[in-house]
Amino acid sequence: MRTTPSEITTGVEERIRRFFAARAEDARTRNAGHALLWRRIADAADGGKRLRSRLVLLAHDHLGGGDRRSAETAGAAFELLHTALLLHDDVLDGDLIRRGRPNLAGLFTSDAIDAGRPLEDATAWGTASAMLAGDLLISGAHALVSELRDPIAREMHRAIDDALFDAVAGEHADVGAARGMTSPSSGDIILTMAQKTATYSCAAPLRAGAIIAGAHPGTVAALQRIGSELGVLYQLRDDVLGVFGAESRTGKSITGDLREGKRTLLIAYAEQTPEWHEVRHLFGRVPLDETDAARLRDALIASGAAERMQGAVAEQLDRTRREIDLAPVPAVLRDALSGIARMCAERQA
Repeated sequence: MRTTPSEITTGVEERIRRFFAARAEDARTRNAGHALLWRRIADAADGGKRLRSRLVLLAHDHLGGGDRRSAETAGAAFELLHTALLLHDDVLDGDLIRRGRPNLAGLFTSDAIDAGRPLEDATAWGTASAMLAGDLLISGAHALVSELRDPIAREMHRAIDDALFDAVAGEHADVGAARGMTSPSSGDIILTMAQKTATYSCAAPLRAGAIIAGAHPGTVAALQRIGSELGVLYQLRDDVLGVFGAESRTGKSITGDLREGKRTLLIAYAEQTPEWHEVRHLFGRVPLDETDAARLRDALIASGAAERMQGAVAEQLDRTRREIDLAPVPAVLRDALSGIARMCAERQA
């Protein structure tokens, strides 16, 4: 019988539930506002693919690890870090929707509007709430792994710190490009993907699971390389879905990247073409209505950029598979990672 992703992460879900239950209890001793903040943080962390914790557990389990409780705790920590970075990313992008519903910033903004506050104050309240919530979750990720024994605890703290270090480097570069502070090449854009997404989403979780399993350093390094390629693959597909996906499935706006002027590889492929030159004045426009967004999408198709992007996804899938084939890991782990790579390349949500 095959094990489903939800069955793999059952222990992670329980660890996350206990974390939020304890935080909710503590928050009630502070004030009502803090208790509300924690309830909404818990809601923000609920659901999703649980890719990061799945990778921790797959590496641990298939490398013969015997400390699944520690692996589940580490997996839960990476899920908290993921939610923290999503909260901060939504603030930086000015998004109020996540997974098809108001995000934490959107909820607190709506509260302030309902209370009669001016839009400027309401927006500031939502932004502050989301940034503070993200900070709490980063702290929470470290709090979870501090419960582990040494030297595992030290290694997990280091993995989380390295992941956050890279994520901020990538996010800063991403925002700089969107605001016209830099003009990144295609190679720069790939590097930003690796830093912003791949390290914390794939490379660090695989590293964590392997370390907890007591794997050889060469195996840990090989899994990190796989994770880097896997994370870039995930982000390439994400950039396609961010413009051409179905909002009902992705839970995200398909005008957001176009409105923000996000310089993805898709845009880099288009920007030197005559089709894009005709509409480039619309890129990064605020507000951007659906008619103008449709013109941008049409230009991305007519220019050949959308087709090139599909080719880039296929090439990255091949690159990821080559790393998986070379890794000194059991066949069962190789097969599981190949399946995840295929999912990343083909996903619709």
